[in-house]
Amino acid sequence: MKQWLMGCALLCAAQLSLALAPYTHAGKLSAADLPSQLAQVEKKLQAEGFTVLGHHMPKGIAGQASVVISDPALLEVIRANGTSSAIIASGLRVGIAGDGRVSYMTPDYWYRAYLRNQFSGAQEAVKSVQMRLTKALGEGAGFGGDVAQGQLTDYRYMFGMERFDSANSEIGSFASFDEAVKAVQGNLAKGLGDTQRVYEVLMPAQKMAVFGVAMNSGSDGESWWVNKIGADFPAALPYELFIVDNKVYALYARYRIALAWPALGMGQFMGIINAPEAIRSTMLRLASSGASGH
Repeated sequence: MKQWLMGCALLCAAQLSLALAPYTHAGKLSAADLPSQLAQVEKKLQAEGFTVLGHHMPKGIAGQASVVISDPALLEVIRANGTSSAIIASGLRVGIAGDGRVSYMTPDYWYRAYLRNQFSGAQEAVKSVQMRLTKALGEGAGFGGDVAQGQLTDYRYMFGMERFDSANSEIGSFASFDEAVKAVQGNLAKGLGDTQRVYEVLMPAQKMAVFGVAMNSGSDGESWWVNKIGADFPAALPYELFIVDNKVYALYARYRIALAWPALGMGQFMGIINAPEAIRSTMLRLASSGASGH
């Protein structure tokens, strides 16, 4: 009995310590320019049953882009979970560098972090996503740092920093889900804060929505801080804004940036110390209404 218990304990410890990387290298493209490369990647992904939601060519970050896709089975899992923050996991990001290098967000890494205690019910869909991404684009080594598998559910960069569900991720509140969606859609259409909609997924019956947001301002958009910490992870963007019931959220950047760049040193974080509040200020504008005063 003692041996069995010890074996179980060792197995659990091994699972907790298994490290996952945020990104996976894929094959290299032959197309000569970025728009052609985007088209080539989109065609490969659609052939494996993925739906293209949008693409992102970040201003001020030279020679890179991302394609955002969704998977029907994974969307059904998210829908079946009911009204929850799981909606943020709707978009899968595939990155493209100007020299033809392709990478994608590692599903096992990001969905453990975004789905948290709902991940176990999504594992089959996540495995299917991984297999079809591999078939469409190829699979190489993981890169971008690593986080122990068991830490992703409740991840934070270090003591005192935010987790997924930190209170400062809430950026707006409305009388209803419909009003929240209308406000965010309207503000993105106006380009408030020099933003642009990359994609959106709406689940009205569950009162959930997620938007991919390009932050294009040269002074406080995404380019200044990405270029400081390293623009080697094109599948890290775009940033997400999401709605659950009547509330609007954007993951606070001390969590979201750390999750996307887990190998950052503290000195690098200090170099972009203003980024979290700059991002939050932009997202607050998108979550504003005439009556809310944000």
